[in-house]
Amino acid sequence: MAKYFLVVILMTGLITSCGFKRKKYDNPITKDTKQPDKVLFDRAISDIEHGRFEVARITLNTLINTYDQSEFLAKAKLAVADSWYREGGAAGFAQAEAEYKDFILFYPTMEEAAESQEKVCMIHYKQMEKADRDPNQTLRAEDECRQLIVQFPNSKYVDETQQLLRNIQEALADAEYKVGFYYYKRGSNFAAANRFSQLADQYPLYSKADEALFELGDSYARLGNRFRTQEGEAYARIVKDYPLSAYADTAKKKLQELEMAVPEPDPKAVARMQWEKDNRQKVGMISKATGLLLKRGPDVSAAARSGAPAMTLLRPTVPLSVPQTGAPGFTGDVTATTVSDSSALDTKPDARSNPPGSPAAAAGQPATDATGKPTSPTGSPASTVPGNPQSQPQTADQAKAQKKKKKDKKPKPADTTTQPAAAPASSSSSANPPKL
Repeated sequence: MAKYFLVVILMTGLITSCGFKRKKYDNPITKDTKQPDKVLFDRAISDIEHGRFEVARITLNTLINTYDQSEFLAKAKLAVADSWYREGGAAGFAQAEAEYKDFILFYPTMEEAAESQEKVCMIHYKQMEKADRDPNQTLRAEDECRQLIVQFPNSKYVDETQQLLRNIQEALADAEYKVGFYYYKRGSNFAAANRFSQLADQYPLYSKADEALFELGDSYARLGNRFRTQEGEAYARIVKDYPLSAYADTAKKKLQELEMAVPEPDPKAVARMQWEKDNRQKVGMISKATGLLLKRGPDVSAAARSGAPAMTLLRPTVPLSVPQTGAPGFTGDVTATTVSDSSALDTKPDARSNPPGSPAAAAGQPATDATGKPTSPTGSPASTVPGNPQSQPQTADQAKAQKKKKKDKKPKPADTTTQPAAAPASSSSSANPPKL
């Protein structure tokens, strides 16, 4: 039976791809005129609808280059992008994205600009991989959908894009959950707690957010009593934000064992979860069977259908097992400003010569060597230290005087005209001359 359905689906796709079914163009020009540019545009649209994309682009480029003042110029540029989008494939989608971005850049106030951004979002949405594979296209789709909501908040595509964004974040959250669950089963509790914590904070609409919170509390419980507060907070969030969850009753019991207060369920959370339960998309057996074989993207059937999606980027956190480095108690930002007085470089000592906390640095005194003489930051003599009188440039007269002074101090050479005094003979040699 399953093989029969598979053959039917393949035959349907083959017939559709062969061009027997005409797919109408979304943005036709209904103006009835026989102008040459309009004739070219209609011919190109007919080629796009019948799958002759290369021919359509040649016709559209002829219109753009020949009638540069045409009223159909913007529509023609959009049709070029649509032809690449319909052609599909990695190369076609890449070219379509570039064309859509150009259209938004040149015509940002047109109604079709929001549609172009929605197509860019769909380009990456159609190329998403499953949750356990490369997330690059999923992250790009998330960025482009956020861009549409921010740049075109009044567009008719906002509601549809918000649902796409919830589906995308379901896939991203599922990938994060799989990594955290791997660490959880392996016993790496610090890593598991780190993953589950950022998952629950970033994607509260995730279909398994309550399960992630329960495993987060259990990870903290395995780490010992010093994480008792974090464990209780995880269980309290289940009771308050996911009151209809299957883990709510167990979380209440855990809080009672920890002797912590059990919070009241949030009425808005109750209404949201009940609505999601009643309106959840049901997946049939055929869809499940064909999805495993033919579907490329992730399974987003359990994605939320209400609530505001996350509009901020996922910020990675540091596990509690990693020691915190940096200055203790410092929470500000390091800033730098330009110095208006350039003479400070000559009049003030270099900070590197006086370590922070030393008395000389506190008093603003220059650094000294072992003998107490001022030194430069590199340990050179005082003659090279800025501000030292000995290091000031000398005039010509001072240089001559110093040279003459050094010359006078030189020892005088011995007089070569006088004979050296004879060495006194030893008493032994004079008293006993050698015998011949």
